Amino acid sequence: MLRVDVSRQLGEFSLQACFESEGRVTGLFGASGAGKTSLINIIAGLLRPDRGTVVIDGEVLDDTAKNLHIPAHRRRIGYVFQDARLFPHLDVRGNLDYGRRMNRLAEDPAQHRRITDLLDIGSLLDRRPGQLSGGERQRVALGRALLSKPRLLLLDEPLGSLDEGRKIEILPYLVRLRDQARVPMIYVSHDAAELRQLATQIVMLRQGRIAAFGGVRVLPGPPP
Repeated sequence: MLRVDVSRQLGEFSLQACFESEGRVTGLFGASGAGKTSLINIIAGLLRPDRGTVVIDGEVLDDTAKNLHIPAHRRRIGYVFQDARLFPHLDVRGNLDYGRRMNRLAEDPAQHRRITDLLDIGSLLDRRPGQLSGGERQRVALGRALLSKPRLLLLDEPLGSLDEGRKIEILPYLVRLRDQARVPMIYVSHDAAELRQLATQIVMLRQGRIAAFGGVRVLPGPPP
């Protein structure tokens, strides 16, 4: 379970968010500039709150009253960015292995095979990122995050840089992750249709405040 109760001032922008989620995929929805990325950066440990707490599965990661802040690399949280951020000098196999090595985890061939099969990237292992499509790069980024064995996966608009065809290609893999990987996700998007297919709970942000929280029914209705 994730519990967040934080505030942060960023220049003239003020973020205040308080929610609890036990959903498999919590969709963080809002327009550009609503504070979505700032909020998940606080959860990830990349940004410290001015006030408040972040708790995952009973472990306190931030508590400003006690001056407690667990650094990002010790939170066991995977992060997939919009632009994949693969290492161009490594092949897919090396990119996938990076998270495991950085977290000093033992090799787990069964887990590696399960993730590569789940994301259908086994045939890409010898390629460099420059030889991959946008959708393939995002699948490799997902695999790298999952192989670090996170307890929570943050996805910051992972389809935002893809055209509609690539989005249609990768969405089924995200649904498969939701149903099979057993890793809770926070999924950031400004696309209500995307979240209807994927999310189990919604946190709606508007100008740095939570405007709604609940099931996908809180999302704006589909266009006529």
